[in-house]
Amino acid sequence: MLLPALLTVGCAVPREAPVQPEPIQNLLFIMGDDHSTGVFGAYGSSLIRTPSLDQLAVQGVRFERAYVNSPFCTPSRQSLITGKLPHAVGVTLLATPLDDGQTTISEHLKGFGFRTGAVGKMHFNSRLRHGFDHRIDRGHYREWLETMDPSQPRETTRVRPPWRPFRDPAHSWLNADVLLGSQTDERSEGTYFAGKAIEFLRTESEQRFCLWFSLAEPHSPFNFPIEYSGKYNPADMTIPEVGPDDDALIPAIFRDLTEHDKKGIIASYYTSVESLDKNVGLVLEELELLGLAGKTLVVYVGDHGYLLGHHGRFEKHTMWEEVVRDPLLVRGPGIAPAVNQAMVEFVDLVPTILELLGIPPLSGVQGESFQEILRGQAREHRRSIFAEYLPDNKAMLRTRRWEYIFTSGQHDLTLGYATGNLPTGIKHRLYDMVEDPQEFTNLADRPELAETLRSLQRQLLDRFKHTDLRADQLPPDLDVSEALAWFCEPPEG
Repeated sequence: MLLPALLTVGCAVPREAPVQPEPIQNLLFIMGDDHSTGVFGAYGSSLIRTPSLDQLAVQGVRFERAYVNSPFCTPSRQSLITGKLPHAVGVTLLATPLDDGQTTISEHLKGFGFRTGAVGKMHFNSRLRHGFDHRIDRGHYREWLETMDPSQPRETTRVRPPWRPFRDPAHSWLNADVLLGSQTDERSEGTYFAGKAIEFLRTESEQRFCLWFSLAEPHSPFNFPIEYSGKYNPADMTIPEVGPDDDALIPAIFRDLTEHDKKGIIASYYTSVESLDKNVGLVLEELELLGLAGKTLVVYVGDHGYLLGHHGRFEKHTMWEEVVRDPLLVRGPGIAPAVNQAMVEFVDLVPTILELLGIPPLSGVQGESFQEILRGQAREHRRSIFAEYLPDNKAMLRTRRWEYIFTSGQHDLTLGYATGNLPTGIKHRLYDMVEDPQEFTNLADRPELAETLRSLQRQLLDRFKHTDLRADQLPPDLDVSEALAWFCEPPEG
């Protein structure tokens, strides 16, 4: 009588496959513009007030090591929405339009019956909708504003002048005087977009939907409504330390900024982030009121980070950690709250979202789904991170310990950020991100790290070779540096 029991104990009992959760019904994708992890309560800032985003972070997964694939708005956004690296999408420059032949996640979801909407800044650089049936942008806001009674309560202090970057001194267009916007909160662009996102949710709540809600804050001039006057005192702001090698790389436009200017710019940025958080909160609250939160995947990202005096600069366009490491929050049914240390790229978002929604994959994507991490079934994702900034012929390969940055250095910095120095020629930068997280000491010339440098160079080149549609045209007999320089030319010509 004991034999069957003993046999049962001695034999391996087959494990049941984990039960797959029901697909999530809807997608609410929220994007801030130039939002740095450093100005985000959930990521450790004790000064900024971001209660809505902090609550979202507590309810979902907060990624500590999420990275953009380009530190620049247009390439980053179009890479993210297609699931392809910028050079593969063919969008690596500011004004390049997204080609109609590239399939976005919204177009893919439309094919499976989703209602699709985009509210706010998309940076398509054309009139194409790219799969969004419902489209609200800045033009709609301006038309709406013209219908409003022009009289409104105003503060007695000055408001911001027109935004004229590079034509005016940086002091002006970076809002160093912490000047108000010209509108009340009720009439501000961000509140208008939040209202339109809410209208979409109310209209489409009975069917599957994909809503892209993209705010313009906190992009310079760091706009905020009249009611936000005095929210942050410039005297409370800290200017980051500048490294020993930074001076030669600081664009000329920033060199006349005083300490007072820099603290004012940072205070303006903080105020703009708080305004963004309020509008995100309005939309998340409506999602709850409509009973949609329990069946909707919510994702929050910045399109990239921003330097707030780090390395002496107030911009993106670089590979410094404050720019390429970005906020990523993911909340949804079946996703347990957690703080996650896995390395992920934004190009991974499209395949991940589609898998969570139970939708077949989009053909040609170059990202890799991290759905198993969100479900608690895996801990690691990528071993390295790739990013490119081709206006300055620059690319990066980042591991947990090392950051390698290559640039062909054939010209001064572009887009108004010139240093006034002569081109450097090919330049290699290597940083130990464990011992030197501020990226102050370039180790590329250290003999003992020569093999580490070569390995990172080969990995960076391999990433280009496996993803760039021009790879079969790479001239033969180029060394690694020459081949990287060839790939770092923008595909747009």
